Amino acid sequence: MTLRISLKDGEKMIVNGAVMRAVGRTDLVVENQVALLRGREVMSPEEAVTPARRLYFACMLAYIGGEEARAAQQNNIVSLLGDLIAALVADEPRALCTAIASRLATGDYYRALTECRALITYEAEALSRLPSQAA
Repeated sequence: MTLRISLKDGEKMIVNGAVMRAVGRTDLVVENQVALLRGREVMSPEEAVTPARRLYFACMLAYIGGEEARAAQQNNIVSLLGDLIAALVADEPRALCTAIASRLATGDYYRALTECRALITYEAEALSRLPSQAA
């Protein structure tokens, strides 16, 4: 199964841990299995400031870094998932955590990241409903 990717000039992507940047409009065809993230799917360490974002970042590192990174991130991911599940009361985000755990258990890191993005959206909406605190 092939995957066709179109990148805009300057758009970045990660392929098996290597950061690549398009020079000019670029079309790529990936013809084998690779760990691939487009620029908008990549999170910097500075962006990992909430529990769901920290989980995404850890899963992202495990995905793009291969087997060694997966082993290095495993305890962190389990801990982050456990903390989130313990803190959540609503069914929807708890189901997302379960789906993430299931995807990770089967080695489907890319789809786990998709579930993490949904959890980040839920978290952002929940945090926006909190009353703002005066400094």
